Amino acid sequence: MKTIEERLRTLEDLEEIRKLKARYAAACDDNYNADAIAALFTEDAVWDGGALGKADGRAAIQKFFSRATEFFPFAIHNVMNPIIEVDGDRATAQWYLLQPATMAKDNQAVWLAAVYHDEYVRLDGRWMFKRLKVTSHFLTPYEEGWAKKRFV
Repeated sequence: MKTIEERLRTLEDLEEIRKLKARYAAACDDNYNADAIAALFTEDAVWDGGALGKADGRAAIQKFFSRATEFFPFAIHNVMNPIIEVDGDRATAQWYLLQPATMAKDNQAVWLAAVYHDEYVRLDGRWMFKRLKVTSHFLTPYEEGWAKKRFV
């Protein structure tokens, strides 16, 4: 059985991981603030958006997000329903994403629904992303919805 200190540490870790994900969403919603986003990742991290793109390493993640507004000039990341598992200085999580956004091409309002599969590590007492994978369920025009037309 875990001690009270161990249980408290787990609760604190869970809260710090939730805050990390919230900072990621806030930086994305701040016109994809590439520097703020990249700072949340380890030097050797991977951001894998599937059809949306992939970046290996913090520098590549920063470069990738520095161009994100060319494709999505507006986005609101609603992340929810986390399942977070902590194992010492490593953790994993699954989060759902529902994102209203605007695609730059034709100024098209869209809905994006996806699942994040995240891996985290604690470095120097701070939780960071080691790997973030986005599995899209649909990217669809706002007007037509996911039942009529899906891009992804």
